[in-house]
Amino acid sequence: MTASRVTATYRIETAYPLQDAAESMAGEQSTGTFVRLPGETDELRERCGARIERLTELDTVAAPSLPGAGLPKGAGPNPVYRRAEVVLSWSLENFGTSLPNLVATVAGNLYELRAFSGMRLIDIGLPAEFANAYGGPKFGIAGTRRLTGVEGRPVIGTIVKPSVGMGPEATAALVDTLAEAGIDFIKDDELQADGPHCPFEARVRAVMAVVNRHADRTGKKVMFAFNITGDLDEMRRRHDLVLGLGGTCVMASLNSVGLVGMIELGRFTQLPIHAHRNGWGYLSREPSLGWSYVAWQKLWRLAGADHMHVNGLQNKFCEPDDSVIASAKACLTPMFADKPCIAMPVFSSGQSAKQPPATYAALGSADLIFAAGGGIMAHPDGPAAGLMSLRQSWEAAMEGVPLADYASSRPALARALETYGG
Repeated sequence: MTASRVTATYRIETAYPLQDAAESMAGEQSTGTFVRLPGETDELRERCGARIERLTELDTVAAPSLPGAGLPKGAGPNPVYRRAEVVLSWSLENFGTSLPNLVATVAGNLYELRAFSGMRLIDIGLPAEFANAYGGPKFGIAGTRRLTGVEGRPVIGTIVKPSVGMGPEATAALVDTLAEAGIDFIKDDELQADGPHCPFEARVRAVMAVVNRHADRTGKKVMFAFNITGDLDEMRRRHDLVLGLGGTCVMASLNSVGLVGMIELGRFTQLPIHAHRNGWGYLSREPSLGWSYVAWQKLWRLAGADHMHVNGLQNKFCEPDDSVIASAKACLTPMFADKPCIAMPVFSSGQSAKQPPATYAALGSADLIFAAGGGIMAHPDGPAAGLMSLRQSWEAAMEGVPLADYASSRPALARALETYGG
């Protein structure tokens, strides 16, 4: 019986012949090293060696994109650096259904090979065995909608700001204001965890007292994503506190807790996991290095992330809009035929009432969390009007009505557009 295979797609740049460069990748990440080994039989190479499934030349450049790259013998004073797309595959027998060991294979030492002046992981293809080995999102879109009571439109939320500096009671007072306005979702900033000025337990107790009081009165429970980022025992204790007080979401910083931390949290949690990608820029900002979000987010979805941050259109960071939409679409794309592992994309970063029409037109779905900080809190008529302006903007987007026309009879939206542009 033929073993299942994992595939990985890369964009590479090299001054070496492309076939030689691709073979060095395959050898380094499977059976080979810089010389042929005594035990490296043809049978072993056939069974366990990485295969070059496809090699497509793209273009050339005159200078290397990254430092430290070597040159082949006879390259001359003006070498040409070729770019190509390479698809490699590995037998699942090499590492089994282990996400940490998968990462060591598809994103390991090959980034350091001297033959390359560019190396970026674009996508990963995983066989169905991974779906059986990992739980994936326990709540995802359907569970998030059930817990928030929001159907037929995006879940509209915000972030506690200032990011740090407020104590538990001040945080709870802000939540009181937002809950009164009818917010669906609130999250801790990723910088707020368990500092002495705002201890985690005191913050959770103060916030949940407010959330539960509003829920008892209105029947709507605001979903608050408490930042439980920490070591494994800390995250478990914090999760249990949130759960015991009636909370409906926890948050973890992916690059801080790591893949194993997220896997263990995913296995343990009884609440949705709001997965924050802070630090993503160091994995992605250099276009010749790192990861594509399309590949990266698959690991975290399998590990158990229910919500995945994707940035936002016209954001305050460096990511272009087409990249943001590609990331969001990736989160909504099923991973396996029998186990979709779909996560809810989270749009944030400088969002306000001006972005929903373009967001909806590009994504073609309302299955998202739309989180705005200043877009709600800085509305000139207050947070309730800020929240109303976002809902009205999304109504216009989903009904196909131009934003200016929709705003003509809706003061909250009109004031938002005056304030934020658009």
